[in-house]
Amino acid sequence: MSNPSRLASAAAPRRRVPWLALSAALLLAACATTPPPKPQAEAAPRPAAPPPKGLVPARDPYPSTYAPAASGLTAIVNANIYTGAGQKILGGMVVFDAGKIVSVGPAAAPPAGARVIDAKGRWVTPGLIDAHSHLGVFPAPAVTGQVDVNENIDPNTGYVWAEHSVWPQDAGFERARAGGVTSLLILPGSANLFGGRTVALKNVPAVTVQAMKFPGAPYGLKMACGENPKGRYGARGRTPATRMGNVAGYRRGWIEAADYGKRWAAYDKKAAKGDGGEPPKRDLTLDTLSSALNGELLVQNHCYRADEMANLIDVSHEFGYHITAFHHAVEAYKIAPLLAREGICAAVWSGRWGFKMEAYDGIEENAALLTKAGVCVSLHSDDPNIIQRLNREAAVAQAAGRRAGIVIPDEVAIQWITLNSAKVMGVADRTGSLEPGKMADIVLWSADPLSIYALADLVFIDGAIEFDRQAPRRPSDFELGQNRGDLAQ
Repeated sequence: MSNPSRLASAAAPRRRVPWLALSAALLLAACATTPPPKPQAEAAPRPAAPPPKGLVPARDPYPSTYAPAASGLTAIVNANIYTGAGQKILGGMVVFDAGKIVSVGPAAAPPAGARVIDAKGRWVTPGLIDAHSHLGVFPAPAVTGQVDVNENIDPNTGYVWAEHSVWPQDAGFERARAGGVTSLLILPGSANLFGGRTVALKNVPAVTVQAMKFPGAPYGLKMACGENPKGRYGARGRTPATRMGNVAGYRRGWIEAADYGKRWAAYDKKAAKGDGGEPPKRDLTLDTLSSALNGELLVQNHCYRADEMANLIDVSHEFGYHITAFHHAVEAYKIAPLLAREGICAAVWSGRWGFKMEAYDGIEENAALLTKAGVCVSLHSDDPNIIQRLNREAAVAQAAGRRAGIVIPDEVAIQWITLNSAKVMGVADRTGSLEPGKMADIVLWSADPLSIYALADLVFIDGAIEFDRQAPRRPSDFELGQNRGDLAQ
């Protein structure tokens, strides 16, 4: 007799087979009509976390806080005008508003509502600009504790920034304003091959250097050739001890800077794709030098002799940078065509010479000869006294040219202390000439500024009066409470 439970057990599989087949058929049919599921999108790579602050160079880590003083619509009428752009206008008018030049031209009715200043035949120029100054970093009083102009320890101190030495209480700033100076370039000293970064300032009273910094002005790199670096370090038994050691030092510095820039460029390219990885280790010296190589910093080169300037031009070609200006450049007249061809300015004196061997061949006709050859010429001070009399520097250099048969028109000589100096600083698009849209940096003179008798009566910086000869003198914070007789000049 058969066991019913076994039969049921044996028959069960045979009954499930048709159902499984039907299920499989239905599943296949469903697959034929339903699109396959979309593959899941891969998660976007998470951007790399930015490096800690300070490990990636910033373009402007110490921004200007300069804010122009309030000024309104003003017209200076009945004025003789040197525009700084190559024109002389007799009996003209300058109009400015909200810190900017509005118009410059012949006599006309002043705009309605303007404050009117009657020049009564006096002269108007752009604010004077000193393209080579050490005010603030070599201030008065020049005691040891105040002298911060040279980081006098190594031939390459590209890591220092002049602004970190500027002392706004230097009384020289006010005295420069009294001479009509509205902007100036502050440089480190010339002890080293690479001296550090320059800073451009508006010549306004301030408590901090940030409140004086010329907004948006490019930084510069101060370099020095000749006797200063080779004498400083050769005397210590170090390189450079010779002029060939100087040049080797520049080349070593530029090679390191080019390699550093290459490593940062590779990192920046990867970082732009979200795959930067670890940035190269920052080097403050090479930050500055590599920025000069790529044109972000203007190269300002202290140099006296013609042969050395030509050598430095060769080095600039080797590494692909441009020299903005040779400073002091007492033998620049010997290579005037070369400087004109290279587009290099010469920031010179009217007459300083002979105070050391490399300055022996300086001549008063230097500025006139260079101008005749088409070189951009700036007259600079490098001195707290000369900066008060830049207009006389221009007159002396012009007179020397005239004696040599080179006639430099007055309106061109004025450019030596205005527009051309702005070019050296890299701010000629904003100041240096009286043109609509530019900063209202203006000087009203008692007489023709190329006269030895001329004094600055009013000095406007961004349209605000920052010096008035008729007003009480405005001492620096340091001078307050001091014996004025000790500091007066």
